[in-house]
Amino acid sequence: MARVYNWQLGREMSYWYPESRPKKQFAAVFDTNKCIACQTCTLACKTTWTSGKGQEYMLFNNVETKPYGSYPLAYDVKLLNMIEAGKWSGKTYEGQTIFESAPAGERVMGWRPEQVDYSYPNTGEDDCSGQVDHGALMQLPHMNWFFYLARICNHCTYPACLASCPRGSIYKRPEDGIVLVDQGRCRGYQECVRGCPYKKVFFNPMTGTSEKCIACFPKIEQGLQPQCFVNCIGKIRMAGFLNTPDKARADNPLDYLVHIKKVALPLFPQYGLEPNVYYIPPVHVPASFNRQLFGPGADAAVETYKSARKDMDLAGLLCLFGCSESLMTRWKRTGDIVVGMDDSGTQLVRVPISEPVHVRTSFDPVQKLVRINCP
Repeated sequence: MARVYNWQLGREMSYWYPESRPKKQFAAVFDTNKCIACQTCTLACKTTWTSGKGQEYMLFNNVETKPYGSYPLAYDVKLLNMIEAGKWSGKTYEGQTIFESAPAGERVMGWRPEQVDYSYPNTGEDDCSGQVDHGALMQLPHMNWFFYLARICNHCTYPACLASCPRGSIYKRPEDGIVLVDQGRCRGYQECVRGCPYKKVFFNPMTGTSEKCIACFPKIEQGLQPQCFVNCIGKIRMAGFLNTPDKARADNPLDYLVHIKKVALPLFPQYGLEPNVYYIPPVHVPASFNRQLFGPGADAAVETYKSARKDMDLAGLLCLFGCSESLMTRWKRTGDIVVGMDDSGTQLVRVPISEPVHVRTSFDPVQKLVRINCP
């Protein structure tokens, strides 16, 4: 096994291939605090990519209700119990990744879901962590919490699906880091399904090959965001390209959120894949649960997000989420206006950080009538 550097773990780790980062890395940030679980993203992806035979249970995009929701069933809890998870010393992970904890003769510590595990994509939907007694819903905060976690393939820097494939049919595109399956080489061994800790690779029994999220790369090549991003009603998503911490640039929206403000964090960094989808943690969830999902930086990320109203730059950048179908790879703020731009600096969208509020009086002196609210 090769030794590679995983900046999310703060150390080198073992991986089956030498470190080979793409020219630029596709990445995304999801704001969990704005997700309303309308499943519009799921529908947009489903109707675009997985509406064929053999794809009935495939959800390249799904939205889970935490703490009880998961798709496939128990994909997260089961694996956490299989590895030495949770051993952090500051920002350095001292436990074993799924590559380092793999038993002899295997490349990845993993498991393959049963068919029934894919039968209930809405398990735990809107279920809170405890009983809500009469009247408790009117008292905030209370600890009977839940939140929505939208998920796609993380297009990891060190993909477990790629490492576990005996056919070499999974690869990372050198131009943008998107992870794809060469179905011409795939023979349906399903080692990728077993290896991916996020369970975002699916087996098609009709074709006998594996399939997964492709980050809508035909749109990426045209400078457009993926389907699930542009159809998001809650405007929780932003796609772009992410640099490594040593090359982070403040005018890159994703670099700013991930590396500079550190408000967006990876999902289960302890697995060791260096995933490239990042989440702004929910602010109303127990700190221990956030740390389990997003690592030791979760507490600070929550505080940074909660104080965004005092940080005009961060507040302005958050206003750009969902405001353009185009990929915004540059941004700047001038006063109360934030601008999203492409690589050439061309303005794509211009958004005010605060909008004017107009209060209409109950009596209209011109029409001489009293305004009322109609149901």
